[in-house]
Amino acid sequence: MSAARKPVVIRFAAGVALLAVSMLPPLRQTLESSMSLHMLVQYPALMLAGALMTMALPPALALRLSTWNAVGISGLTATALILAVLMIPRVLDLALLDPRVEGAKVAALLFAGAVLWPSWRAAGLMVQAFFLGSVVPMTIVIATLYQDSPVRLCNAYRIDDQQQLGLGLLWIAGTVTVGWFVHAGRHLLLADAGE
Repeated sequence: MSAARKPVVIRFAAGVALLAVSMLPPLRQTLESSMSLHMLVQYPALMLAGALMTMALPPALALRLSTWNAVGISGLTATALILAVLMIPRVLDLALLDPRVEGAKVAALLFAGAVLWPSWRAAGLMVQAFFLGSVVPMTIVIATLYQDSPVRLCNAYRIDDQQQLGLGLLWIAGTVTVGWFVHAGRHLLLADAGE
């Protein structure tokens, strides 16, 4: 194996290992026993697994696939739609009850992670801002709904866990927003310095 190919194989193996560990019955049951662990740990872990596996694509195949994803718009849109659907309380309940829905959830999150990685890299600051301008407010609305609802929105989870998830989603939305502004500011400063 060439030295240039070794990191790619390691990333792919890490993605497969993360997927396998996430799906081990004891860990999966632990993650899915709590609404906040389900959405704040399992969802990102599956997306990271998809991203790591995508990084292992041969460059020629990655280039061919990028033709459908001009400046990352298709991939970012697909990711936003997947996350929007998977935040619906009824989908969380169904994923716990129906193995087909659970399988679709896992496949959708792997796909979201797989397309998010190359799409984010291909998108410029304006496309990234548009994407975050859609996803962050959606996350805040859902977080507020989970936090402020006087009734359980998911039959499988307690109301205090639902409220904890709402707080976690608010923190994630805030952290992602601040992180992106820091990234954008640094990018713009470097661009100005290069002129």
